[in-house]
Amino acid sequence: MRRRAAVALAVPVSALMLGASGCGVIPEEWQTPALMRTEQEYDSRLPVVSGAVGEEPEISFPDIEPPTERIAGVAHHGTDDSALIRDTDLVVAHIVEYQWTDKGKGEQVSSTYEHDAPELLSLTRMPDDLAGSIVNQSVGSRIVFLFPPPTEEERSQYEMMGQEPPEGASVSVVDIVARHGKGDVVPGEQITDVGEDMPTVIDKGRTMPEITIPEDTDPPKDVKAIPLIEGDGPEITKGQNIVVQYTGVRWDDGEVFDSTWNTGLEDRAAAENEDTDGDPLHFQIGVGGVIEGWDEGLVGQRVGSRVLLVIPKDKAYGDKAAERGQPEGTLVFVVDLLGAYNSKPEEEEEPEVVEESEAAPEEAKDDESTDDKENSEE
Repeated sequence: MRRRAAVALAVPVSALMLGASGCGVIPEEWQTPALMRTEQEYDSRLPVVSGAVGEEPEISFPDIEPPTERIAGVAHHGTDDSALIRDTDLVVAHIVEYQWTDKGKGEQVSSTYEHDAPELLSLTRMPDDLAGSIVNQSVGSRIVFLFPPPTEEERSQYEMMGQEPPEGASVSVVDIVARHGKGDVVPGEQITDVGEDMPTVIDKGRTMPEITIPEDTDPPKDVKAIPLIEGDGPEITKGQNIVVQYTGVRWDDGEVFDSTWNTGLEDRAAAENEDTDGDPLHFQIGVGGVIEGWDEGLVGQRVGSRVLLVIPKDKAYGDKAAERGQPEGTLVFVVDLLGAYNSKPEEEEEPEVVEESEAAPEEAKDDESTDDKENSEE
């Protein structure tokens, strides 16, 4: 299913998100877990943040100069102890970014609440101290990160990367609204009757399902998307980021070629580390980022569903799949739809405005041509 490029996430321009994406200016001395002590009382040097988690926060900056060290604190503790965050989780978070410019003064830079488009953060890709402030908190927690004003050296690094250095301290308010973890599957009992000409699926719990292709049967010519478990969540819409577990097999021989459950896939386990077994995958659906059959078959399904997808080769990897090292022919997938979240709309490029003075020469040129033609006729 995956196009073998790494999934690129759109992230806010802040020290927190740059650290999560592994491409920012994060000095080594910041990456020390001892700097983060979320079990302590909320540091009085941090801004006061109020309002309900899941809604745009209200913030008040202390009447002091922005601190010159990095600080983190939990402004609100979630109450659901059954949803504690683990260090391998994929965390769904709304993030509001501020610049603290002077005593008691700050301004909002960005907010995922604007489009109800939370970020999906893989804790395994974040610096240890950042992740450490989130691990063992409950879903529903609000965490405040403060990053000091950049030093001259750091400002130079920002400029070398073509980025505008932040003015003052950066403050990130992170609202944890959901989590997805290793081994997550959708709840419910599978249906067993999917038609005699369709593959059968045996639920194996928190491991790879068993998919059997019917013998002496031609595959369907069109995409088939059959809910084996009907979820009761919202319908998935085009452009959303979805979180899934999945397994894929070839119709021709029933061999597994890809799965988030890499137990049993020795090559995958060796290449990606067995610790990734059962780690959900997330990507944008309906925008051509995955094979066409996934876009067609999953948009409109409900979150919480387990879906049997049968995808003919023209909507999988096509006639030249083998040449590209991709699975050939009709493909069969079992997909658990764990979550779906809005993505930030792409910014539209503003049309180039042509100044009147720039257009005038063309008009003058036309007038001159006409005059020349009239003069030649005379």
